Amino acid sequence: MGDFISQFARRRLVILAAALLVVAGCANHPAAPGTEARAPKNIIILFADGAAPVQWDFGKRSSAVLRQQPFATTDVVFRDGSLGLLSTQPYGVYVTDSAAAASAMSTGHKVVNGAVSITPDGKPQKTLMQAAKAAGKRIGLVTTATVYDATPAAFAVNAKSRRDSQVLVDLLYSLEPDVLLGGGAEYFLPAGATGGKRKDGKDIIAAFRAKGHQIARNTGELKAAGGSKVLGLFANEDMNFELDRDPAQEPSTAEMAAAALKAISQNSPNGFVLLVENENTDTAGHANDAPSLMRALWAFDDAVKVALEFQRRNPDTLLIVTGDHETGGFSPTYAQKDLSTLSSGNRFYAGDEQLRMIEGVTMSLGMLKEKLGKKPTSEALDALVAKHFPGFRFDDDLRALLLGGKTLERNFSYVPQNLLGRMIARQTGFYWGNSGHTSQPVAVGAIGPGAELFSGYQDNTDFGKILHLLVGR
Repeated sequence: MGDFISQFARRRLVILAAALLVVAGCANHPAAPGTEARAPKNIIILFADGAAPVQWDFGKRSSAVLRQQPFATTDVVFRDGSLGLLSTQPYGVYVTDSAAAASAMSTGHKVVNGAVSITPDGKPQKTLMQAAKAAGKRIGLVTTATVYDATPAAFAVNAKSRRDSQVLVDLLYSLEPDVLLGGGAEYFLPAGATGGKRKDGKDIIAAFRAKGHQIARNTGELKAAGGSKVLGLFANEDMNFELDRDPAQEPSTAEMAAAALKAISQNSPNGFVLLVENENTDTAGHANDAPSLMRALWAFDDAVKVALEFQRRNPDTLLIVTGDHETGGFSPTYAQKDLSTLSSGNRFYAGDEQLRMIEGVTMSLGMLKEKLGKKPTSEALDALVAKHFPGFRFDDDLRALLLGGKTLERNFSYVPQNLLGRMIARQTGFYWGNSGHTSQPVAVGAIGPGAELFSGYQDNTDFGKILHLLVGR
């Protein structure tokens, strides 16, 4: 059976390659009336780390109820475009990390967790951005994480470990993306500079400037950038959650997407490949932070709307929306109001009232952890909950665990965030199964030339192979 499946997968790729040859030919000749077959000039990949169908539906529902706005990811891309599913397993185990998942989606090859586009035999595999650059396309990476975090790194360069931050920055500098936006300034600056951590004394921001990149360190500077090459670093580490973000210092995902498209679409006769990632969807999942997840999904969807408008004006653009894995085992459900009785009369269902409770939260769980400090007290905890989590109460069993620095179970490792997430879950029904990644398939939606190739149930390596066929046509 395994041989049959392998043969089937190979046959499918041969068919795809043949189809792309036909598509490429159509790009050079007028299409027949009623046909859409042509190769994409531009590819925009909008990537919500940690997001699977349950997260997308949460974004859709919460946006409709609380913002009275359509959720473009589901209401346009998934509904009107091609829709598929991707399995997410890495090499050797069942549950992936972000580096292995992004590597498979970038190169078309499985790698072990923690590796950056290098297969277990030690061979670096051509990444999507390397392939795009070799094809004469302009390339860009945008993220709310550090620009050398697992996803942008795996789509761009090759390294033995996702933890080698300085090495990854050096590799990105050598690759020289036309647009590079996000956090992570600390490994661009020497240790002597404010916030710098580089051990070799180099100033990589200055080096990028010398290569012709405009430098943006805050939202105003990003909006003012008018050139075709931009390096934007808006935080020393990861950028903040929407609940905590200073809009003057850190641009939104949509603002970064708009700036990236403005820059990368200049001087691009062969088109471009742009990755736009919101990492906060994943970080919120690890923390079991439903309020931050909700706003991260909204911020991501605002960027999808920006990309859809660009695609509308440039129909030779393929727009893809996807994620790499699911994070947190997110599971909105019904639950008992308390443990006094198991009767149905004591049950409540997660609904619009509970969404409004979540909307009332004004601080991320990560920021609350920072405010509590290393030795939290009941008084500080109660004051922060009262101020930033109106309507919520912190149960005594959770309080004892938090003050003791203990966790709920072996699969919850973010303390105290997971305990605070359980507080929210008990009173809203928005529960979490763990604080890590799960094996759930992720959705992939696509609109534009080549979109039909992403439909159906495929492996995440197929995603990478299709992209390489598209950029190398």
